[in-house]
Amino acid sequence: MKLKAKKHYPVKIISYIFLIIITFFSLFPFYLMFVSGTNSTSDILGIPPALWFGENLIDNFNNLNERMLILRVIFNSLFITITYTVLTLLLASLSGYALAKFEFKGKKLFFTIIIVTLMIPFQVLLVPLYNLMNAIGWQNSYQAVIVPLLANAFGVFLMRQNMLSFPDSLIEAARIDGCNEFSIFMKIVIPTMKPALGALAIYTFMSMWGNFMWPLIILNTKEMYTLPVALASLKGLMRIDYGMIMLAATIATIPIMIVFLIFQKQFISGIMGGAVKE
Repeated sequence: MKLKAKKHYPVKIISYIFLIIITFFSLFPFYLMFVSGTNSTSDILGIPPALWFGENLIDNFNNLNERMLILRVIFNSLFITITYTVLTLLLASLSGYALAKFEFKGKKLFFTIIIVTLMIPFQVLLVPLYNLMNAIGWQNSYQAVIVPLLANAFGVFLMRQNMLSFPDSLIEAARIDGCNEFSIFMKIVIPTMKPALGALAIYTFMSMWGNFMWPLIILNTKEMYTLPVALASLKGLMRIDYGMIMLAATIATIPIMIVFLIFQKQFISGIMGGAVKE
């Protein structure tokens, strides 16, 4: 056994060296972004460039605050992202439960249509959606960003696959005990679906937090901008303040990193849970 372990020792060392190199190249861009947010443009573009934290953090923040309403922009992004995530979890879990545990006419057809919508590029829907939002007077509003994207086909698919593994016997027992369908869903099914809900939560949070195209089209005042749209407006015509832009990118990145670190275990187990059936 000891001889076999010694044979694998060089392989382990090479694997660790390879993983360290991959980790370095993965994390270095983020480190450079954090560091650049505290330096001036001349330090960032200098030779050699600044690779350590500087003293321009306050100046960069003040410049950023002059160019855009940073607190309002952060509030817009947080409000839209959190509201969208909560509503998506509710709608996707209800739809997934119905498709997994109820028998009704056209069930397979509905599910097929939902899956087919995954193949339609969002760019195809931009013009019809914009005209619809204009027609109902929702242009430049929170609901215009949130509501059209709520029909999340991936979320319905993920929740349906996970709920297939929930035992039908528990649902039947709850019905015999007098529990209504909504109570069964909220008190019995949902508590067991935490990994899948965690996975869907992090996916929807990340997709909406970084959503750029639709908010850029439907929002047209600085007071309503989200972080990605406000970041795109920072680029000047004559001079580019890279320190300010990197600080804005850092502010946009931190919340999504925190959410991922909190829910990473649920994300992995939730994605894998769809492969297990009763």
